Amino acid sequence: MNRYALSLSRGISRVTGAALGPYQSAVIRIGFSVTWLLFLLREYPHRQEMYGPDGPWSWDIAQQLIANNHAFTALMWSDSQIWFEIVYALAALSSLLLLLGWRTRTMSVLFMVGVLSLQNRSVFMGDGGDNVIHLMAIYLVFTRCGQVWSLDARRARLGREARARGERVVPDRVGPALWGVLGFALATVTFAGRLSGGWLLVFWGLWAVQALWWAGSSVRAAEPRILLDVVANLVHNAALVVIMAEACLIYATAGWYKIQGSRWQDGTAIYYPLHLDYFSPWPALSDLMTQYGTIVMLVTYGTVIAQVAFPFTLFNRRVKNVLLVVMMTEHAVIAVVLGLPFFSLAMIAADAVFLPTSFLRRLGGWATRARGELFSGGGGRTLPGPREQQPSAPDPAEPTHVGFRA
Repeated sequence: MNRYALSLSRGISRVTGAALGPYQSAVIRIGFSVTWLLFLLREYPHRQEMYGPDGPWSWDIAQQLIANNHAFTALMWSDSQIWFEIVYALAALSSLLLLLGWRTRTMSVLFMVGVLSLQNRSVFMGDGGDNVIHLMAIYLVFTRCGQVWSLDARRARLGREARARGERVVPDRVGPALWGVLGFALATVTFAGRLSGGWLLVFWGLWAVQALWWAGSSVRAAEPRILLDVVANLVHNAALVVIMAEACLIYATAGWYKIQGSRWQDGTAIYYPLHLDYFSPWPALSDLMTQYGTIVMLVTYGTVIAQVAFPFTLFNRRVKNVLLVVMMTEHAVIAVVLGLPFFSLAMIAADAVFLPTSFLRRLGGWATRARGELFSGGGGRTLPGPREQQPSAPDPAEPTHVGFRA
């Protein structure tokens, strides 16, 4: 009984004492913000046809749909062209700032607002990649995804270094000011009757939680901040588990549905999309890949096997890492051969939650050295690597792993 109690206490301490997977959550943040930002920039010339007031899915039809499904979209607050341009620009700006890791708690909420506003405006414009971004934008709100590789982490590190030198650190004024501006905007929208029901509680709840965080960080006593850290770590770790489960569910359902298809059973399924004009940006490459029936059969069966087996390989880190490389390579091929770059980027970003921490640290070290050589002309001192973390991050001597050790 004592052994079980000790194991239980260690488990509770682990999930409450730190936000696990700081590198994985940072990669997810960067991956999905990059994917959405590139999509918005690529589709900027076509934004009117996709999400604008004059698109095929008219504003009146969208309003009727939203009245039935109660989905959130800020584009339904007005059919003005100016309002549409503002929402589109804010969606792109929040993606960029989330990518850089500037005020990640606030930017993750604005990122979610941008994704939901555009996608729910024209629900029939998206594909599987858009559905993944839709879900992950919601999950990111509950993660502490700015612990590493972000401007927030850099600001915290500089503050710690200044305090260690005995210098006076100026209190943060940008955060509370941003919180006040968004609170005023939220109050304006609420009193105008644009928010109601569950979404009213969601946004006011997020705003109140941020207010509680600022209040806890300003008091002298350590207990309130420790309690807030514990709650934030629990929510973050639960969100990472949900993201992992979501990725496994996507692959498992895709694989089992494929098994039921006759073309997947006879090994010819991948031949047909490669010869559709819509999915053949490089016809010569598609012809080359389908020239030999044996290759078509092996790729078809291999795709099904990899998708069905992926959730089970998480119990073995070596097999999981090999299959993870296979899945990411497959998505990269899909991006080029089928002309689906944003779907592939979204899936690769979702797969990143399973990447080994040691690999991500090496990747961060390579990026840091490359940046140092770039800005110093190759002979200067490189910048410190990503091992210096916020107090909430685990000790780099003991790597934090998400899910199963890798």
